[in-house]
This record gives sequence, structure tokens and C-alpha cells, in this order.
Amino acid sequence: MSKTTEVVAHHWAFAVFLIVSIGLCCAMLAGAWFLGGKARGRHTNTPFESGIASVGSAKLRLSAKFYLVAMFFVIFDVEALYLYAWSTAIRESGWVGFVEAAIFILVLLAGLFYLVRIGALDWAPARRQFDVKPTTISHANRHKQ
Repeated sequence: MSKTTEVVAHHWAFAVFLIVSIGLCCAMLAGAWFLGGKARGRHTNTPFESGIASVGSAKLRLSAKFYLVAMFFVIFDVEALYLYAWSTAIRESGWVGFVEAAIFILVLLAGLFYLVRIGALDWAPARRQFDVKPTTISHANRHKQ
């Protein structure tokens, strides 16, 4: 047998998978092209959400806190995956793995306390710099004549 025949015989399942997947993708794209809607109207390309025509621009300026909270969620979620991997291999890693996991959790808690301290997770509006004191008005002597 030649070298190329051996390679094809060894990887024939992967080659069949590639051919079938590319063929399926092409068939779906061709089907969408032929079966898709061709109507063109005045309001065809306008956004329509929940039965209400949209008003105004869709470009809103969002606070950076939304992005910060999303990044913190991803960071702490990925770190939870690391802890899960440690917990599945706790018998093989022994006390050394336990100490490593404890250090890892302490670093996470230090990061969380830092975020709370700098106010990165504070959703409330900023507090006023001065206190507003209520004024006392005497109702008895209001109308002197």
C-alpha cells in the first residue's frame, strides 16, 4: 500500500464527516436562498418588536457598570469551574491540592473584598455630599396682622 492510501484508510471517518458537513451547510444555504421570502415592501427592513413599531434610536449609552458586572460574573464563573475540577480530583491531589484550592479561594475573596471596597459592585446612586436638613416653619405665627 502506498503512503497516501494508508493515510486515507486511517482517516476515512474524518474525511466523510467533513464532506457531509460541508455538503449539509451548502444544501441549507441553497434551500434558504430558493425557499426564502422575496417580497419587498416599504416597511420590510424596519425593526418591529413585540407588535410595536420602534421609536427613536437603538443606540443607547449604557453605564460602564453593566459591563463591569458582566466581566466580574465571567471571571468568578470561570474560577468556579477551576474549583469544580479541583473537587473532582481531590483524592489524587491530597493535602497539597487542598492547600492550593484554599489559597485560590482566599485570592478570590481578596479580589471580591477589593471590588466591594472600591465600590465597583455598588449599584446605588452616589450619596449627596451635604445633608439636607428640614426647615422648621411655625404655623402659628405665619399670618401676623
